[in-house]
Amino acid sequence: MSRISLEELESYLWSSAVLLRTHIDAGAYKQYIFPLLFFKRICDVYDEECAQILKEYGEEALSWEEYHRFIVPEGHHWKDVRSVSSNVGVAIVHALQAIEKANTEKLHGVFGNAAWTNKNRLPDTLLKDLIEHFSSKTLSIANCPEDELGQGYEYLIKKFADDAGHTAQEFYTNRTVVHLMTEILKPKSGESVYDPTCGSAGMLISCVAYLQNQGKEWRNLKIYGQEINQLTSAIGRMNLFLHGIKDFKIVNDDTLKNPAFTERGELKTFDVVLANPPYSIKQWDRAAFENDKWGRNILGTPPQGRADFVFFQHILKSMDEKNGRCAILFPHGILFRDEENDMRNKLVDSDLIECVIGIGKNLFFNSPMEACIIICNKNKPSDRKNKILFINAKNEVTRKNSQSYLEDKHIQKIASTYNSFEEIKGFSAIASLETIRKNKNKLSIALYVQETSNGKNVSLETAISKWSEASNNLRSSFSELKKMINGD
Repeated sequence: MSRISLEELESYLWSSAVLLRTHIDAGAYKQYIFPLLFFKRICDVYDEECAQILKEYGEEALSWEEYHRFIVPEGHHWKDVRSVSSNVGVAIVHALQAIEKANTEKLHGVFGNAAWTNKNRLPDTLLKDLIEHFSSKTLSIANCPEDELGQGYEYLIKKFADDAGHTAQEFYTNRTVVHLMTEILKPKSGESVYDPTCGSAGMLISCVAYLQNQGKEWRNLKIYGQEINQLTSAIGRMNLFLHGIKDFKIVNDDTLKNPAFTERGELKTFDVVLANPPYSIKQWDRAAFENDKWGRNILGTPPQGRADFVFFQHILKSMDEKNGRCAILFPHGILFRDEENDMRNKLVDSDLIECVIGIGKNLFFNSPMEACIIICNKNKPSDRKNKILFINAKNEVTRKNSQSYLEDKHIQKIASTYNSFEEIKGFSAIASLETIRKNKNKLSIALYVQETSNGKNVSLETAISKWSEASNNLRSSFSELKKMINGD
C-alpha cells in the first residue's frame, strides 16, 4: 500500500466535505467530517496495531490494551458501520459512543453530538457515500504518518474556516501569526504551555512543532487548554491526537466564569501562555469579576461592553512568577481606548509588557482590521526593564488569492528584531516607561515608531490611522481640560 502524499490527503479530505454541499450549511461541515475522519483513523491504526501484535506476540495478545493507542470494541469498528445498509446514522452513533466509553479517560465527549440520525438532513444514501469515500484510503500510520495527517487536518480546519466565513474566528487563528507568536516565546522542553481560549488547539500544536523542528524533545511539554464551545474543544482534542500528541488536558468550559486549572485555591500558572481571545465580548459577568475569587482583577474591572482586559488579566495571573511569558493577539483598540485608561496605567507601571507588535490587516480571520500582538514577561532581562519595544510590522504581510499571511522572511524579521531588542528606523523603537507615561500611557505604535515616507506620499490607510489616533488624543485632551475647568 503506497504512502498518501499531502496533496492526495488534502484532496481526499476536502472531497468529503463537498459531498455535504446542498445538504447542510458550510458552518456545520466540521461537526460531521471531523468525527468521521477521527473514527476512521482510530480503526485503521487499531488494525495496523493488531497486525503487528499478531506477528510479534500471537493472537492471545490482541486484546491487551497496552499495545493499543485506543480500544475499538467488537461490533463497533469502521467496517461494521460500513456494512450497514439502513439506519446508518444510528450505527455511527452507536459506534462513536462505544469507542468513547471504551476509552473514557482519553475520548469522553470527543466525537460531539451531531445529529447523525436526522434523515432529513443526512439520508442513508448520503452517509453511505461519506463512509465509502473515507473507505477509499487507509489511514494507518505507515500509510499516513502523524505529522502528515496533522497537516491535512489543519488544512481542513482552514478550509472550513474559509467556507464558514464570520463564524470561524472562534476556532481558527491565522497559523502564520501563530508561528510568529511561538517563534517569539520559544517554548522549551519540559515547560508548561497554556491557551485559555484554545479553539482548535493550533497555538498549542505550534509549540510542539517548534520543538520538533529544532530536533528537541517535545513529548514532555505540558499542554493545557480551555475552550467554551463544546464542538470546538472536541475539534481541538482530535487535532492534538491526530498530530500524535497524547499527553494534554483540554477542558470545555468558560474560562472567565470557571477557570479549569487551579491549584490549592489559586489559578495554576504556566511558563508559556498564547491566546487569541474573542474580541470585545459584551456578555460576561462584570459584577462577579469586581470581586473575583481568583484575584484576577489586578488592574481593575473593564467596561461591560469590552471583556478584552478581563482575558488579559486572566492571562497575567496565569503566568509563572519566575518564568512566565505570554503572547496575546488583540485588536489595536486595547492599546489606546479611553475607557480602559486606568487599567492600562497600572499595566504600564507593572513593567510586564516587553513588546507591542502591530501586524498587517486581514490577519484577524475574516476581518480587515489590523491586529497587534502583546508580549509580556514576568522575568524581563535587566536591560529591558522599564522599557517597551514597539514594532510596526503592518507592511510585513503577503496577500495572495484573497488570503493574507506572513511569509518566513516576515516572521524572521519581526522575531529577530524582538530578540535583539533593537531600534530600526521606520520599523521599531524602544520607549521608556517615562516616555509612555508622558503619552498618557497609550501604547499606540504610531506614537513611538515614526514611519518613513522616503519622499513618497503617505498611504491613505496610514493617513487615516494617524488621523484616528490624533482624534482620539484630542478627545482625551478635551476631556481632561473639561475636568480641570469644572474642578473635578
